[in-house]
Amino acid sequence: MKKTLFALILLLITAGSFYYYQQYVYRPKPLKVRELDRQIQQENEKLIASQIIANELKQVTKLIEGNLAQSARDSLAEDASLPFMNQVTDIMRDHNISVISIEPGRRRNFADYIATPYTLEVETSYKSLVDFLNDVEKSNRLVTVDRLELNSTVKRVQLLAKAKKFDQRPMAITMSTLTLIKHK
Repeated sequence: MKKTLFALILLLITAGSFYYYQQYVYRPKPLKVRELDRQIQQENEKLIASQIIANELKQVTKLIEGNLAQSARDSLAEDASLPFMNQVTDIMRDHNISVISIEPGRRRNFADYIATPYTLEVETSYKSLVDFLNDVEKSNRLVTVDRLELNSTVKRVQLLAKAKKFDQRPMAITMSTLTLIKHK
């Protein structure tokens, strides 16, 4: 009987000490670890965001440097840039866009930049057009799309349908390259 009572008291003391350890000693440590993990995760997110911003700033700096002319007479600010037109035709060829004509316009001088317009007449699908515009946007030149005209007359669509070009539409795109002028 004494042994049973002693074992029961020993069991109660062990259970009580285990309960005390779980409630007052062990419990705060995982909470603190979870809080520190959350703080580390927030700091890592901030680090990743700053790395992305730094990378984009490098790309923006590279883009600006590639489009910065020393003066309005610089070769980068020419009326019709043959390398740009070659680049655009290569991108069109990659997206199976039929080129009808490419016509450079007269450059327009502004205070901080020069805009050189190009009018492209093409036959393409909407998907190819979007892919083309995405690739032009990713090029090493600053480019704006000034105007986009869809020329879908009934006769024109019927002619394309007879040629089995169901998704092709005649379009006119006016885009401008922008050349930044360095001020002294």
